[in-house]
Amino acid sequence: MYRYRSLGVVTGAAQFASADVLCRLSAAWDRPGAARPYDLILEQQSWQGPASQSEANAQFKIHVFDTMRAFEKRGVEAIVLPCFLSHTFIDELSANVAVPVANIMTALSAHVRQAFPWVRRVGVLTSDAIRGNGLFERYFDAARFDVLHPRNEAGVDCVTSAVYSEEGIRNGRLCGRPVELLRAACADLIAQGAEIILPGLAEIALVARSLGRLDVPLVDANLVYARYVAAAQFSQQERRFKVGVLGGVGPAATVDFLGKLVRNTPAACDQDHIKIMVEQNPQIPDRTAALLGNGDDPTLALYAACKTLEDGGADLIAIPCNTAHAFVERIQPSLSIPIVNMLTCAADYLSETFPGLREIGVLATSGTLASRVYERSLEARGFVQIVPGEAAQARLMNAIYGPKGAKAGFTSGECCDDLAAAVDDVVAQGVRVIMLGCTELPLLLRDATLACEGGLVVGLVDPTEVLARRCVAYALGKTGELDATPAATTPSVADQRGERLPTTGKRSSRPLAGLQKPGAIAPLTPTPL
Repeated sequence: MYRYRSLGVVTGAAQFASADVLCRLSAAWDRPGAARPYDLILEQQSWQGPASQSEANAQFKIHVFDTMRAFEKRGVEAIVLPCFLSHTFIDELSANVAVPVANIMTALSAHVRQAFPWVRRVGVLTSDAIRGNGLFERYFDAARFDVLHPRNEAGVDCVTSAVYSEEGIRNGRLCGRPVELLRAACADLIAQGAEIILPGLAEIALVARSLGRLDVPLVDANLVYARYVAAAQFSQQERRFKVGVLGGVGPAATVDFLGKLVRNTPAACDQDHIKIMVEQNPQIPDRTAALLGNGDDPTLALYAACKTLEDGGADLIAIPCNTAHAFVERIQPSLSIPIVNMLTCAADYLSETFPGLREIGVLATSGTLASRVYERSLEARGFVQIVPGEAAQARLMNAIYGPKGAKAGFTSGECCDDLAAAVDDVVAQGVRVIMLGCTELPLLLRDATLACEGGLVVGLVDPTEVLARRCVAYALGKTGELDATPAATTPSVADQRGERLPTTGKRSSRPLAGLQKPGAIAPLTPTPL
């Protein structure tokens, strides 16, 4: 079976010559042992700008990229790009599309090395723009090859004029002046000592026979490329990991989480940082209200945001909202990428950092507490959840949702007093480590410890900090692989041991927990009990 079921042909600046490549593709697929793809799709909006440019300008680059993205959205599995000018920025294209692009320069380079292993001096027939870009020099390294270009004849660039002038090949002139100019260019290359001549414009193949017999081989670049595509010898270059963030639940907590992702990424420059895609939707119905039975169900809105991230190429999803995790089990089975479960990550962190501890204070919304998502995760690891009493919980909810609470943009004053009351309540119950189980709370308590009355120091665990570190570890490949097996939110015995099942190579549909201790993640300093 053919490796790619569908191919999209992006003609770039080689619309006329691309038809020749298509014919060669058809012939290549008819060879014994070859199997053609199901679909071969030619772009409908060809480039209307000048084909011969001093460089591939922004408008041309955008045109080629938009065509590729349109194919990608249609489900095309690979891109055929017969245009040499487009290859001057193929690395930019490949880095920003999710489908593999068949590289004509890779095909030519491999062909020369295999079919002409003795050749050192390579003559190239290409335009001034491609010559100035050094495209062929990048693929035919100076340690092995001398790349030669024709010299101008009486001030005329023979190849550029033969293809792009008003009487050039691109305008349908396949005899006369264009052929004469190309013959002169070939003669000059041979005079320079070229042992082989490579076309660097797809249009040259249309008049190759008219050039007559040359003293050195003239490679049929279109045929070489067609056979390369037909053999499906190309694949997608390694893509950068992308973290998807479901934001807006709440907005300030999302910004805080993004800062933690950046802060926890080891980077010496902008390009060392992780790709992040954010779907910020503050209109998602309130999760706590829904869990308490007096609000709209946010399941579909959460799922829609996750699908947007999935469609945008995210490798995993992080949700910096504790209460939203009560809905993860409902939506995860319908996703092809995993949601990193912040609650189980935080519970794993407690096990690793405070192995002798039993009682954990949990400050969370009433909806989170009612859903028992934290309670189940903690119980699975041998912890007991301690929560504020009724009056203290009411003050905690006011610190979060009140008119002067964190969700209203306040980070001092009444909200901090209410939060302090909740802290005092669980500390009075004997708690020495507190989980900040609402993403607004770290906006009010930013330290790793809290000094209480009597000189008592209580440890504070910020689940969004743990989640950020876990996402960074996954992105940098410093923790377990993404598992493709759907599972419930409550971790299995294997999860608790840090074991991983073999992956299938597909994007995972499992909510990720803290499955292995990431060596790159430095734990918060354990608090003396």
